[in-house]
Amino acid sequence: MLVLTRETTIWKAWIGFNASHSLGIILFGAIYGYLAFAHNQWLLRSGFLLLTGLITLTAYAYLGKRYLWPARTTAHVHQFGTSNRSIPHAGGRFCPP
Repeated sequence: MLVLTRETTIWKAWIGFNASHSLGIILFGAIYGYLAFAHNQWLLRSGFLLLTGLITLTAYAYLGKRYLWPARTTAHVHQFGTSNRSIPHAGGRFCPP
């Protein structure tokens, strides 16, 4: 196991990073979901909130497309000489042999 400091390993850092960033998208969805249902007229009249939401959603979509679900998943697997039969492909399906 890779150790960064006495208290921090790569595993702990990875878990902390994912947890903190997941909380960000959950908070974003909770705030905008609440505003959309409880105060929709106020949300629709606020250009700032609409622009901020659009920029945030666009950034999350770009990051997801770029880093989480690359189009060439099987090409990356073959580069490392690993059989892709046991690795799930984007969308939850298994890659064909």
